[in-house]
Amino acid sequence: VQLVESGGGLVQPGGSLRLSCVASGFSFSSYVMSWYRQAPGKERELVATISQFGAGEKYPDSVKGRFTISRDNPKNMVYLQMNSLKLEDTAVYYCTALESYNGLPRPRFDAWGQGTQVTVSS
Repeated sequence: VQLVESGGGLVQPGGSLRLSCVASGFSFSSYVMSWYRQAPGKERELVATISQFGAGEKYPDSVKGRFTISRDNPKNMVYLQMNSLKLEDTAVYYCTALESYNGLPRPRFDAWGQGTQVTVSS
């Protein structure tokens, strides 16, 4: 399993970024895909999920209305469009596949990519 994230950078509050993730080593279209983020000193947080064929998306309240997840199954890619960025969105962002465990989502694989740093600062 390999997950390679890109697209992060430094952006001012209110700005936008589009993150990309290319996946390999597993049957991409069979899995719900997701984006997590981890800020310094904090636990990793699930910020977006998308169903296998893109029909369903979920977001926590902290990013709802600002972030949009999408996927391209033939390319094994998942994207995260982030608009109206806030200082508190600063984190390393990771993509991964999910599975359901006791009705709750959790990462399917132990492997994580290197992530992509998003820094929101004026």
